[in-house]
Amino acid sequence: MSSSSSYPPIAEHGLIGDLQTTALVTTDGTIDFFCCPRVDSPTVFGALLDHAKGGQFSIRAVADDVVTKQMYLPDTAVLVTRYLAASGVAEVSDFMPIDEPHVASDRRRLIRVIRGVRGSLPFEVRVAPRFEYSRQPHRTKVEGTHAVFSSEALELDLSATVALEEDDGDVTAHMTIEEGDLACFVLESGAGGTPTVIGQGEVVRLFEDTMTYWHDWVERGTYKGRWREVVYRSAITLKLLTYAPSGSIVAAATGGLPEQVGGERNWDYRYTWVRDGSFSVRALLALGFRDEAIAFSLWMRERALDRRGGGEAPLDIMYRVDGGSDLVEEALDHFEGYRGSRPVRIGNGAAHQLQLDIYGEFLDSLFLLDQTGVMVGDAGWTAVAAIVDWLCENWDQPDEGVWETRGGRKPFVFGRLMCRVAFDRAIRIAINRSYPASLQRWTTARDESYRAIHDQGWNDDLQAFVQYEGSDVLDASLLLMPLMGFISPTDPKWISTLDAMNHTLVSDSLVFRYDPKVSPDGLQGSEGTFSICTFWYVSALARSGRTAEARLTFEKMLTYANHLGLFSEEIGETGEQLGNFPQAFTHLSLVLAAIDLDHVLDR
Repeated sequence: MSSSSSYPPIAEHGLIGDLQTTALVTTDGTIDFFCCPRVDSPTVFGALLDHAKGGQFSIRAVADDVVTKQMYLPDTAVLVTRYLAASGVAEVSDFMPIDEPHVASDRRRLIRVIRGVRGSLPFEVRVAPRFEYSRQPHRTKVEGTHAVFSSEALELDLSATVALEEDDGDVTAHMTIEEGDLACFVLESGAGGTPTVIGQGEVVRLFEDTMTYWHDWVERGTYKGRWREVVYRSAITLKLLTYAPSGSIVAAATGGLPEQVGGERNWDYRYTWVRDGSFSVRALLALGFRDEAIAFSLWMRERALDRRGGGEAPLDIMYRVDGGSDLVEEALDHFEGYRGSRPVRIGNGAAHQLQLDIYGEFLDSLFLLDQTGVMVGDAGWTAVAAIVDWLCENWDQPDEGVWETRGGRKPFVFGRLMCRVAFDRAIRIAINRSYPASLQRWTTARDESYRAIHDQGWNDDLQAFVQYEGSDVLDASLLLMPLMGFISPTDPKWISTLDAMNHTLVSDSLVFRYDPKVSPDGLQGSEGTFSICTFWYVSALARSGRTAEARLTFEKMLTYANHLGLFSEEIGETGEQLGNFPQAFTHLSLVLAAIDLDHVLDR
């Protein structure tokens, strides 16, 4: 087994992408996670999950005193890794050109450019793909500055402006970069036998086109608040996690990274959750990115049309980016896992769980779009109405809950809360648009769910709303109660709930999703604080009039971002990032927390 030192910290990565897939680049210039041709395709480079077997694309400066730094070029997804040594300074620019992003294709181009800044530095480049999660062998053919990697499932072409050499199935290159030199590498899939013929001029053109794309996209944003840099970095990250051909947004760029190093909570997040995507609509609309919000709503419309009636839940909780529901969970037993964290899971066995809250998030996103003038068409409304009718019969069922517990169903209060949101938003849309609807039935269910939360979801001893009916466990998901309009942020019942959460769930501004001494998910081990919960806490504090506390919590949380402003799912005891990276849910909640803070500070 490889030592822990073989694996960089999760936070020591940047993200690049072309709106159909993404790649992670370490601070030393190694691409150690890349799925091709889609973000939910098998890995080509997976050293992050197994250093020895996973495969990687490394660019290494051969100098004992080299120090590396990393940055994004402003308002772009172009990543620059800088190599600084006594003999010279050089930079590697990593990017993926964005050509016809809304057209699904197998063509991906991953471009890496080494540029000499001053002095000279020797470099070694190694391209070591391992196809199909390192389960398929490949053949390698090298001719001069061109190489082809061929496997049963996929072929990759590598073109360079320097000579390439074969090394036991891998490809290497060695060069010394002087001031002003450029060495370019293009790794391409879907070339169809005619790979890109590269020269410095062509690479510079692709670089400039990519820069222009991102600058133009950011210019569409409307955020003018106090935290522009971190907010737009989060927005760019959400855009990178979007699969443009369908409009869906994946939960994270990776799968299999641990919530506890050495533990078993190692899930695959390269899929689209109804919950996460629906919340992203709120963030995208708040930033002025209306087209992306509409694209996701159209993707959700197709999911609503796919399955109706038949007695089972009308929606799965997650899908592949193209809307497919084949997410069979399996373990990659041949991978050792990040720092020995096993099993490494692909697929996701929670896909068909009953999680009643997703209907509230879905209807809330439709309502927000309706308020901007985006009307649901007849077919879409018919499907939505059928979902709400189903929910009238099923809102009070026990479910697996927002945290996807695998310890059995319970009457989770958050599910009740979001069902009430679903009824409320559906009623408002129907009245606003004069759509046909079972308004009396929906209103009765809305009121019954409201009463159930106050009566069965309230614990008199704790003076707080609790995780599930009859329990004494607090749950950070209920921080959304005032944000969803269920309760006034100054209601005494809410203030006492917030105080109870502060006493039990909050640790120096960081927030656990539930009492860390309780593990209702049926799994062994512990976990870190959930970053999204911290940003929810900021919003709840701000709305409850605790502005100074909210701002301090927000500013503290920003110190846990990595060097590029990126967040994974969780923060560990010593401030390390844990879980899949970067996570959309964290970044969209950061955006909404910043906007909530701006709002109260402006007042």
